[in-house]
Amino acid sequence: MKITKRSAAALALAAAAAVTGSVATSTPASAASSPIAACNADGTSYHEIDSHDLGPAVVYLMYNGTKNCVVTWKDSPNGNWVDAQVEIYGTDDYDFDGDYYSTYAGPVRVTAPGKCIDWEGTEIIAGHQYYWDSGKSHCG
Repeated sequence: MKITKRSAAALALAAAAAVTGSVATSTPASAASSPIAACNADGTSYHEIDSHDLGPAVVYLMYNGTKNCVVTWKDSPNGNWVDAQVEIYGTDDYDFDGDYYSTYAGPVRVTAPGKCIDWEGTEIIAGHQYYWDSGKSHCG
């Protein structure tokens, strides 16, 4: 399992909050009704090209012909840590979003025509990390 600097920082924050026992649940600035709607909030039209089920959440990868967009969508609203990340593979060009959101993390986007991406998502429940990382994928 690959732990990126960003997901390691998220884990540290989640662990610290779990120890204190008080966590405020937040919602992305403009909550969407679906993963596609979250990505479409930038005014373009995305479609789903891949997904991965974490168990308590699903990481969705959408594409609009130019940009890749990732959303980690929880199966049920709760106060657990959730995050989403997408990067141009092998670079420091990435987008990350994570917090104690009630329904989803993201949307996060990169423009990567002709390049490979790496997309990932996490939900942490009672100290257990449900994490997935695509590795090098969706090249082209």
